Amino acid sequence: MRAYLCESTKISIGGLGLRFEVQSKDQTLPAFIIRHSQGVSGFINRCVHRELELNWSAGHFFDTDGGQIVCATHGALYDPSDGACTSGPCRGQSLTVLAIEETDEKIYLVDPVYWLK
Repeated sequence: MRAYLCESTKISIGGLGLRFEVQSKDQTLPAFIIRHSQGVSGFINRCVHRELELNWSAGHFFDTDGGQIVCATHGALYDPSDGACTSGPCRGQSLTVLAIEETDEKIYLVDPVYWLK
């Protein structure tokens, strides 16, 4: 199933991400999409170290250079293309990736496990 999230122009490389909620069979979770130099990625909005939301404030997921996702609580850094923790107490772990598709200048959630709330 494909669920519309936003127009492609809504998110820019290293800029604000889009927050939304997803549902799985037994829970509702915060999620987000961001644009980086390799494209668009989506993740569950939970740091793997403390299970707190990552963003500093609404939509702010990137570090000051706009190159890595940063956890606002303890500064862990994550690769924006695959969610791998590259620095901090969660090194070697990864964010939960959501399947995202960008087609015809629109971005969709196409994940078989999670759907839009």
